[in-house]
Amino acid sequence: MDKSKRKELLEEFKQIKTYMGIIQITNKVTGKIFVDSYPNLKNKWMTIKMQLDMGRFANLELQKDWKELGAEAFTYEVLEEQKTDDVTDMKWELKMMEKPWLEKLQPYGDRGYNKPPRQ
Repeated sequence: MDKSKRKELLEEFKQIKTYMGIIQITNKVTGKIFVDSYPNLKNKWMTIKMQLDMGRFANLELQKDWKELGAEAFTYEVLEEQKTDDVTDMKWELKMMEKPWLEKLQPYGDRGYNKPPRQ
């Protein structure tokens, strides 16, 4: 590939808008939910499903239910998204986005897969 084509493709890639945000995975059988934040939502559900299918998802309880019930027992939803253009501290921004959702949905214990916040 010549340098001008490579430069053109790189510029196109830089112009692609990315979105950070909050997602929810719902177990349709039990009603339990999992809420999490990600710096790039593009193809996130595909990535999460692949991790779950391979048995490599970080949340072991959700992983166990996925294995027992199968993919069709779960839904994926983006609760909130924000462009990443002007974000300077993504980790902090995501934490601030996620906090009200965790407070509202309380995805802990029998209601969800998240670990309760530390007191």
